Amino acid sequence: MCHIAMHMDQDLQQFQTPGQYIQFLLEEKGWSQKVLAVVLQVDEAIVNKIISGKKNLDAKMAIALSDTFSIPADVFLTLQKKYELALAQILTKEDPARFRRAQLFASLPIPEMIKRGWLNVSTYKDVEKVEKELLDFFQTDSFSEIQNLPHASKKTDSGKVATPTQIAWIYRVKAIASEMLVGRYSPVAVKASLPKLKELLVSPVATRKVSRILAECGIRFVIVETLKGAKIDGVCLWLDDASPVIGMSLRFDRIDNFWFVLRHELEHVIQEHGKTNPMLDVNLQIEEHDYENVINEEESIANAAAAEFCVPQKQLKSFIVRKRPFFYDRDIIGFSKTIGRHPGLIAGQLRFQLKTYNRFNSHLAKIRSIVTRESISDGWGNVVPLN
Repeated sequence: MCHIAMHMDQDLQQFQTPGQYIQFLLEEKGWSQKVLAVVLQVDEAIVNKIISGKKNLDAKMAIALSDTFSIPADVFLTLQKKYELALAQILTKEDPARFRRAQLFASLPIPEMIKRGWLNVSTYKDVEKVEKELLDFFQTDSFSEIQNLPHASKKTDSGKVATPTQIAWIYRVKAIASEMLVGRYSPVAVKASLPKLKELLVSPVATRKVSRILAECGIRFVIVETLKGAKIDGVCLWLDDASPVIGMSLRFDRIDNFWFVLRHELEHVIQEHGKTNPMLDVNLQIEEHDYENVINEEESIANAAAAEFCVPQKQLKSFIVRKRPFFYDRDIIGFSKTIGRHPGLIAGQLRFQLKTYNRFNSHLAKIRSIVTRESISDGWGNVVPLN
C-alpha cells in the first residue's frame, strides 16, 4: 500500500506524455518493454509505440496499465489528453477569424436575419459572405465599430445597454426609414396631429390612418417584426436633426399596447429625446412587473403622456373608485363611450392600474393586420426591399 501511495503522490508535472510515465514505472520495477508486453499480453511493438509517443493510449490500455501498476486509469488518460492538446497547440496556428466568428454567431441571430431577408446570403455557412453582409447591414468597415445608435426605445430591461439583437432590430428600422419619403418635419404639425390621432381611438380599423398622419408631419413610421429574444416594442431615433423615426415591433397584438407605445414614442419625438444619447425604456404598460422605481425623467414624461392620451387619468381614477372591486363588461363599455375610446384602451389601463394582467382580455382587439396593411412593415412573411 505504501508503494502505491508513493506513486499516487508522484508529481506528474514532470511527465509530458503517458509514455514517459510508463517508462518511469518500468525503471522502478526493473522491467523491460518486452516484460511489460508479456504482462499485458500485447505485441511488444505496441508497447514501444505508446512509450515513444507514436501511438495514442486508449481507455482499454489505460485500464490494463491500471491493473499492472495499481494506479488509477484516469492518470494515464489525463497525461494522454494533456499531450494531445499540447501537440495540437504546436501544430495549429492561431485563427483570429475564428474568435470573431464565435462572437458574431453568439451575439447576433444570424440565421434569423438571413431568413428574414436582412442579409443577402443563402446560408449562414458561407461565413465570408455573412461577414461582408453584416458590415453592410451595420454600415461600417469594422465589427469593432458597431455602435449603439442614439435611440429611446421601449424594452423590458430598463437601464441596460441594448443587446446586439436589439441593435440589429434598430438598424433595420433605420435602414428602412432612410429610404422613405415623407413630408417636411414640423414640430408644430406633430402637436397639431395629436387631436387627429385621438379621433382614431374609437375603432381598431381607424389605426390604418396612423402612418399617413405621421408622414404628413415629417415622421417616418416603420413597423419591423421583433427578433427572437429582443423584447423590444418601439424606438424613437433621428436620421438627422429634422428627420425623426418611430419604429414599432407590434410584438403584442393589442389595441391598448399599440396606442400606448405609439404615443410614448411620439412624446420622445416632441421632447427631442434619442437624438444623441441611447435611452432604453421599460414598457410599464404591458409587462407583468412594476419597474416604476427605475425609470428616468424622460420615461416618466413619455409614460404620463401615453397614459393620458389613451385614457384621461382623472376620469380613469374616478371610474376605478366608483366601480371597485367589480368591473363588469357593461361598465367598461359604457365608460368607453363616455370618453370616446375603444373598450380595449380602458381594459389596458385597468390591467396596469390594478396589476391584474389576465383580466378583460375580451376587449383587447387585435390591430396588427390592420396597421401593417397601410404602413411600411417588415416581417410576418414580408420583406421591405432596400436599395
